[in-house]
Amino acid sequence: MSKDKGQKLFQAASYLPFLFFARYGLGLEGTEFSGGKLTGPLLQMNDAGTLLFIVTLFVVWFAPRIAGIVSTLAALLCLPLFLYFTIPGVFYRLFSRFEFSVPLRAYVVWDTWAILGILFVTLAIFINLRSCFFLSYQN
Repeated sequence: MSKDKGQKLFQAASYLPFLFFARYGLGLEGTEFSGGKLTGPLLQMNDAGTLLFIVTLFVVWFAPRIAGIVSTLAALLCLPLFLYFTIPGVFYRLFSRFEFSVPLRAYVVWDTWAILGILFVTLAIFINLRSCFFLSYQN
């Protein structure tokens, strides 16, 4: 296998964990969470990011740089939902003008799936930036 094909395969494989984002967000669809003034847009951003990741799975074989840029955007769209579940205190402070239906119990909460989501987002951004901008100039 050529070095270029191996890089594309590695880049495409890095998008697969984001299919769990759809699962994470689908559990919140149709609940009170999806109708909130703050949480509703967070969930919509996660859905848009998940769809962009699915699109990049196919685009990576034809235009890897474009796929890298689009998946970096998708990762940044998915990140706020996971941050909301991990550090809700920050969102309560930043968006204090909204009325929250659930009182703040802790500023930092350990949510394993949200932590995994943050790690996957960070990994995707790293792989995409590395494969799009740094490895393409090395020969």
